[in-house]
Amino acid sequence: MDKKNVRYNIVVVLIYIIGIALLVQLFNLQIVHGDEYLETSSTRLTRETTIVAARGNILDRNGNIIAGTTTRYSLEIYKSKIDNETLNNTILSIINVLESNGDKYKDSFPISVNPIEFTKSDETIKKWLEENNLDENLTAAEALYKFKDKYSINNENIEEIRKIISVRYGIQINGYSAMSSYIISSDISKESVAIFEEQKLNYPGISIEQKAVREYEYGSLSSHILGYIGKINSTELENNEGYSMNDYIGKTGIEYVYEKFLKGKNGTKQTDMSVDGTITGEYVTAEAEQGNDVVLTIDANLQNKTEEALKNTIEKIKNGGFGKAYEAKGGAAVVLDVKTGEVLALASYPDYEPELFIDGISEEKWSEYNNEKNNSLLNRAVQSAYAPGSTFKMVTATAGLETGGVTANELIVDTGIYHAGGGYNPRCWYYNEYGTGHGALNVSDAIKNSCNYYFYEVASRIGIENIEKYARYFGLGDKTNIELIGELSGTLAGKTLYKKLGQTWYDGIALSAAIGQAENNFTPIQMARYIAMLANGGNKIDVTLIKDIVNAQDNTSCVTKEEIKNYTYEKLNLSDTETEDLNIKEETISAVLEGMKSVTTETGGTAYSIFKDFPIEVGGKTGSAETWNDEVNAWFVGFAPYDEPEIAVVVLIENGWHGSYTAEVVRDVMAEYFKVNEEIKEDKTAIPYTEQNND
Repeated sequence: MDKKNVRYNIVVVLIYIIGIALLVQLFNLQIVHGDEYLETSSTRLTRETTIVAARGNILDRNGNIIAGTTTRYSLEIYKSKIDNETLNNTILSIINVLESNGDKYKDSFPISVNPIEFTKSDETIKKWLEENNLDENLTAAEALYKFKDKYSINNENIEEIRKIISVRYGIQINGYSAMSSYIISSDISKESVAIFEEQKLNYPGISIEQKAVREYEYGSLSSHILGYIGKINSTELENNEGYSMNDYIGKTGIEYVYEKFLKGKNGTKQTDMSVDGTITGEYVTAEAEQGNDVVLTIDANLQNKTEEALKNTIEKIKNGGFGKAYEAKGGAAVVLDVKTGEVLALASYPDYEPELFIDGISEEKWSEYNNEKNNSLLNRAVQSAYAPGSTFKMVTATAGLETGGVTANELIVDTGIYHAGGGYNPRCWYYNEYGTGHGALNVSDAIKNSCNYYFYEVASRIGIENIEKYARYFGLGDKTNIELIGELSGTLAGKTLYKKLGQTWYDGIALSAAIGQAENNFTPIQMARYIAMLANGGNKIDVTLIKDIVNAQDNTSCVTKEEIKNYTYEKLNLSDTETEDLNIKEETISAVLEGMKSVTTETGGTAYSIFKDFPIEVGGKTGSAETWNDEVNAWFVGFAPYDEPEIAVVVLIENGWHGSYTAEVVRDVMAEYFKVNEEIKEDKTAIPYTEQNND
């Protein structure tokens, strides 16, 4: 016999031996111990659940957490092999524990007891009865007892019956199984957790899940910047890979724009349990990974002061604190670093509570936030555009000086009425009963006194094209590309706009445009960029809210500035606006800023009464603009310190009437930024006025 045959025979023998061993083992499993293993397998269940990853934090520039995460415990119940009576008794016992510790639980059953009555409108109840195959003429008591019978509830106490029904009805509507739970409560106390954990055997089918939940550390602070999160909807689920129907997702603000970075990577947990719901073992099969942290440019303390000052001034105007009361509706304030374009604070009032949206906002609160009077969800700093009024006059002044239409020392005599020709004769707002105006003014004096006549004359000399050119250079009428959704471009009055609209341009319109009227409408964030550019010598800046995106574990940057910009532009469909670098002369900037300084530091300046005792020299400009419904929006724009500017502050108050009122917000914001601790004196005798073009 050759060696090949020997090897072949050995292999055949080994195969037979292995086969016989397998047959013996199979016989052992199925015949000898079959009943035992069948019983064991039928009494064990294994389910896999998701460990929700903690969302990344949103921090201010100093590392303070504005939006973080907190640990929340949810109480869930899985379907198990217990009879109706045991299930009902378990539910009643669960609710009694929750109520004893002040914990709330889900309850959408539309019938209350003591007295027994429907809790929804007649129309809603009629539809509800129909959906549940019940007679539409049933009383609340009759409907309640229909559900008592349906769920085989043996209790006689009406309150106990109602408690059991609340959970059984929730299970009926939402469903549950051995692998999929019904959430009885999404937030229970540690006291309840301890009871349920200690007495698990008395609560078949229940599970306590620990979840990292978004928490807004300072309530409504920065709400229009942060935005809010909520349960993902079907459309969002289709458009976002890696999400499930139980996930939360950013809906607005930074939460929405940087969802990709903030969302962590979920983990998984395996749970073994018996068929009666008793948990026999738990294993983490994949650890959850927290999302990245987004670091904002804002300063939380300055943001808080800005919001507080804006709100207080609006309420003061409403209550007649400056004299006559006006129904101020809302407002916005922006603080920019004049060199970097970083947003140090951005406020919009009224604001809202982001946390209310996490588990679904109530109808009452939603109506309150969205009614016409409040419009709390509107970010007025970014999503609303307003006529700038006299705060636009620095644009006209710059254009006049740069084009040679006027010189810094040239005097133009305001006679009160400007004769433009063609029967159009607009008056300066200062035109008085004696038929005179401001008299002879140079450009700095014209800014100080907000003289309409002076800027009418400049506009006539240089034409609307030059005013439009410089306004566009300062970013007016174009998005700033701030990292928030819904930013408006606004509109810049001029021939470009009229050509786009297919309308006829008339030269007289240039006079209104030159003083911030006509179709000029800009957002407060645009106005802040404009003032920052004036303060920094005319240099372009990119407005930004994002300082960095960092790894939550080691606090190191995980995305470059360029990557952040590219991602943001794609997410928000943004593009840069190209404008010619106009290289504004230093003497032009000096003359304009000198005029702004006199507004706050010289007697007769339109904000002198607000800043006369302020320890830091401020440049500023008041403005007011009448709206189509006879209200007057009030502006103040400013920068400080005058000699070495650091910040630009812009405030707009809807129907605030007088720019000097809004100046109080700017003063308080600057006091916080520069840590001015001295008591600020207010001149209660100051007479406010409205700078209007009474043509």
